[in-house]
Amino acid sequence: MDNLKSLLPINLKRLITESTPDDLPLTSSSLLDFFLHLPHFNQIVRDLTDPETGLCGKDKDAALESKRKGNECVSKGDYSKALNLYSQALRVAPTDADDMDKNLVATLYVNRASVSHKMGLLVECLRDCDRALVISPSYAKAWYRRGKANASLENYEDASRDLNVAMNLELSLGGKRQIESELKLISDQNKGTSNSLDKSNENNLVFSFPQSSVTDEEHQIKLQCVSTPNKGRGMACLTDIPRASLIHVEEPYAALITQFWTDIILSCLTDLQIILKQCRETHCHFCLNELPADTVPCSSCSTPLYCSRQCQIQAGGKKLGNNSKNYGIHETFSGDLEKYISDITSANVCDPVDECFAEHRHECQGVHWPAILPSDIILAGRVLVKSIEKQRHVKDASKLIGTLELSHNYVNLPPEIKLELHIYSIILLYCLQHCYDTEFPISGVTVSQFVILLSQIKVNSMAIVRMKYLDVYGPLTQSGKFSPAGDALTSNVEQVRVGLAIYSAGCLFNHSCQPNIHAYFLSRTLHIQSTEFVAAGYPLELSYGPQVGHWDCQDRQQFLEDQYSFRCQCSGCSELNLSDLVLNAFRCVKLNCFGVVLDSCRVKYENQKIHHFVGVCSTDPCIQVDNLKNDEIYKVAHHVFEEINHTHQIEPGYCLNCGSYRDLEASSARVNEAEIYIRRLHDAIISNEVPANKLLDALRSLDMLRSTLHAYNKKVAQVEDNIAQAFCLVGELQPAMDHCKASIEILEKLHDPNHIVIGNELVKLSSIQLCMGDSAAMENINRVGSIFFRYYGSHSDIIFPYLQYLKTEAHKLLQ
Repeated sequence: MDNLKSLLPINLKRLITESTPDDLPLTSSSLLDFFLHLPHFNQIVRDLTDPETGLCGKDKDAALESKRKGNECVSKGDYSKALNLYSQALRVAPTDADDMDKNLVATLYVNRASVSHKMGLLVECLRDCDRALVISPSYAKAWYRRGKANASLENYEDASRDLNVAMNLELSLGGKRQIESELKLISDQNKGTSNSLDKSNENNLVFSFPQSSVTDEEHQIKLQCVSTPNKGRGMACLTDIPRASLIHVEEPYAALITQFWTDIILSCLTDLQIILKQCRETHCHFCLNELPADTVPCSSCSTPLYCSRQCQIQAGGKKLGNNSKNYGIHETFSGDLEKYISDITSANVCDPVDECFAEHRHECQGVHWPAILPSDIILAGRVLVKSIEKQRHVKDASKLIGTLELSHNYVNLPPEIKLELHIYSIILLYCLQHCYDTEFPISGVTVSQFVILLSQIKVNSMAIVRMKYLDVYGPLTQSGKFSPAGDALTSNVEQVRVGLAIYSAGCLFNHSCQPNIHAYFLSRTLHIQSTEFVAAGYPLELSYGPQVGHWDCQDRQQFLEDQYSFRCQCSGCSELNLSDLVLNAFRCVKLNCFGVVLDSCRVKYENQKIHHFVGVCSTDPCIQVDNLKNDEIYKVAHHVFEEINHTHQIEPGYCLNCGSYRDLEASSARVNEAEIYIRRLHDAIISNEVPANKLLDALRSLDMLRSTLHAYNKKVAQVEDNIAQAFCLVGELQPAMDHCKASIEILEKLHDPNHIVIGNELVKLSSIQLCMGDSAAMENINRVGSIFFRYYGSHSDIIFPYLQYLKTEAHKLLQ
């Protein structure tokens, strides 16, 4: 990209960067003509489309080498490394390659199943055996390994069937004798287990816990698209919406066609998204869930990874069928065993009601495009291919890709972004033309349509996120428990962007830095939940990024302009609020004054909001004014409204409450000095070892910050949290709890006390209290549950698996 930019003539660059939507046919044609005669551009296109020069093809030799290394690791007992090596081999192994008269892919699945069994990953072992048998039904070793895994899981009936099949397929006499011994052992274990269960059932109590679930029934809340005064289209509801209501569920879609294609659109609203680059090795490329140990690679290229064969097939990989060398296996068996074999060796994946769209099939040529091109470019390509696949009878590309009902804000895009969109549009056009040459003619008109589509994707796409638990002492275990330190948990929760998608209705919800709804994802599915009571007809708005309390107004607005090309005018950015005043503020030099002192950057934005001060209670029933927060605003900024000659102007360095002056340069230097020791403590926490001197230095630095920064400054809260973690690590729980509470008290000033941020912090506090035997933990855990339900409803336990663990531990404490 940078090389292409540097080769463009200055006049052409200026023409593109200053263009409007009406100019696009001209600018697109000019750039296209220039690229056609540029060798470097033609080489880029060849690299992206030519299988001979590509980087994602299958390679039998590489697969065999990884298999050999995996075998060596097994002999040394290094099973974890062997598992990874077999997975690497599967990624590049051709589906039709053989290894010692066995299908190579099937052999690799059996090898990985064997290692999984040794590691106690029995479910993974079974899945890999099934994958091997789909390819090679007569693979005796796969049946044998499957039988052993089922026996370990006490599925004795299936284990017996598996081993019987294996014995009939085994050619060596020694192998048959070994299997006979296994069958006898399973028979004895089955009898013993049955007797044991019969005797003990009457003495065992079975506890049933309600399972949270959401049915597929249509939600009763009816949403409508409305026109808003300053945000264009938005979403509202015809009726009042209670707090914590699930108001919308939606799958990602491919293309939204306007009225002429109303009948066709219903068949186009099917799954479409793209995984982000940083998650390509950790999350499934179709459902976006975290990858298990037994990953399934794409069968036609070596790049995508999937969590299951079903996801691999739905994403568009080749469906693995039975190896032709193994036809006729069923003829040697009869009755129930023949049906059993048939069930196991079939693909076992049902096609959806609508024909499944092969998301990445057109990308499996040469270099795998999603590994090279930006995610939004790939998503745009999938939108176009989806439209082509569903509407093959449409031959006019200008009609097909020029009628998407999505806003684009092209005029407001930065010059560099306009230039990038032009370049990527031409690259994408050539890539798609390689697969769909008749549908995508090489022309300036087509390129201009691509530019608009890319700008639509940029504005309307939604990031699919997953929750990541950042425990400095270890990961969340499979049982749902955290690794403790000093018998206490201090874990942080972070939202991680894993994918990008377009949602037909989801993209219509406008942004607010003080949202009343919350979006979350289960797999690819978007769920939207109300976090506040919302009156009928009032806009439903979610946050596109950081909210009030996370970042101050200046940083929020800059983020939104950079990412979405609009200037936020929500209440949080237009009305004075406590969070923006105190988040990065200094304290007044007078000891008895609680006023805030702002630097020049913050002053600029807060001056713009003074006349919207929220101290006067609104008569709008949709806006619930927080009187406590209003009182706090008067407490920290009284002088602004009463004493500055009625000019209502904030000056940098002057206290907003009493007018006293603070030397900001000296104060900033003092903060920087304190941060040196705070960073040292943070590094010590990560290394899992906190020397006493570093903890003492951090405590002195905290005192420096408290004397310099405002008491509600977010930096103080973060330092309190770090020190709480450090005290947990050294096993001093009382000071850990005190600092954890101090951090929460500050965050409650920056956010609503029932905000999800507070819920995450209360997890830490309640964990420390549990370890101390403090019965107050139960109250905080209940509060955590209430907050999480507000944001995630009945899915709270799925998204936060440790909730049930905390509740169980709290009940134990009270017994």
